Amino acid sequence: MVPFDSFAYFAVLLYLLPLAIALRLVSSTSRTAIVLLTIVMLGIQYGRDSAVVGGVLVGTWAAVAAFAVYQWLLVAALATLARRRAVTEHTARPHKTASYLALTLAVVPLVLVKFVPALDSTIGFLGMSYVTFRSLDVLFSIHDGVINRIPIVEFLAFLFCFPTLSAGPIDRYRRFAADWRRSRDRAALVHDLDIGVHKVFTGLFYKFILAALIARRWMDPASHHHGVGAVLSFMYAYSFYLFFDFAGYSAFAIGMSHVLGVHAPENFRRPFLARNIREFWDRWHISLSWWFRDHVYMRFLLLATKRRWFGNRYAASYAGLILSFGLMGVWHGPHLRYVVYGLYHAALLIGHDVYKRMGRRTPSRERTWRGDVWATALTFHAVCFGLLLFSGRLIS
Repeated sequence: MVPFDSFAYFAVLLYLLPLAIALRLVSSTSRTAIVLLTIVMLGIQYGRDSAVVGGVLVGTWAAVAAFAVYQWLLVAALATLARRRAVTEHTARPHKTASYLALTLAVVPLVLVKFVPALDSTIGFLGMSYVTFRSLDVLFSIHDGVINRIPIVEFLAFLFCFPTLSAGPIDRYRRFAADWRRSRDRAALVHDLDIGVHKVFTGLFYKFILAALIARRWMDPASHHHGVGAVLSFMYAYSFYLFFDFAGYSAFAIGMSHVLGVHAPENFRRPFLARNIREFWDRWHISLSWWFRDHVYMRFLLLATKRRWFGNRYAASYAGLILSFGLMGVWHGPHLRYVVYGLYHAALLIGHDVYKRMGRRTPSRERTWRGDVWATALTFHAVCFGLLLFSGRLIS
């Protein structure tokens, strides 16, 4: 059962929500509610594709369990090395070689599933991409020396918290841990329920009404026609459909997270009103774009600057953008259209930076509403063309 994709899933949640609320009423923290409901919902989500054969667990549940153990061993090993080094060398960071090895090993299962389709049915599972990025976030935090002790239950709860398991938002460990450990009273529960209900109804409106209507009345008919006009119609239809479908899912995930006491980060903030492409990526799939910004772009830029790989900082920044968005494209899937989509946005960001730097050499002009409208419209059309590339309509 795919989370938040059918009314049957919400029917199950209706039975579990009172349990979650009751658990939060009798406990000072949200831990029991998070653990219990996550176990139940993961059982529902993966149970149909799992079985016990000859006393051995096989299928999706076996893949999930093996993946969890594998990631925990990597995290525990790196944290242990960090603690030992803190005692012997008075630094909270593990050796770089150990960190790089752990990070590489953590991403290996995802790479195998992405590039060896035959393995998808044996070691892959729905949500593997997002869970891998959460594990990488923990490893990066250990590498940076900001944490060196991770309780196993807390780690697994962070990894598999069911509302955000399959499509984000991609939470950060330290933010999640603060919610996990925080004591809450009934006023906090009422506040979380208020936000949760609002988000769930927003998700229902976005996904099951607006996205469904756009798909049925606009996108699907346009996909069966050919010519420039039909492609343009499909481009705008697909852009709006993808936004309302994905933003609707994110609203469900954030709303249900609040019910459990987890304040999952926002994932969309009116992205089609962005005045430039950089602002767009601060509004669209925020948790993913900021993950790549913090863990790929900034780290690459610092390393390239320190080792003087490039003649100037602009070249290093542009190389970092190409790397970050190229990887983001591959993260969506090992297909040419995703790679082109990522590199297209890297080119847009580089072009925007060059344009801004050229603008500094000319006399400043007062900002006007007409200029904002023009910039917003230009950004919107550029983004829609990128989503057309992403859709596979132009690149099969």
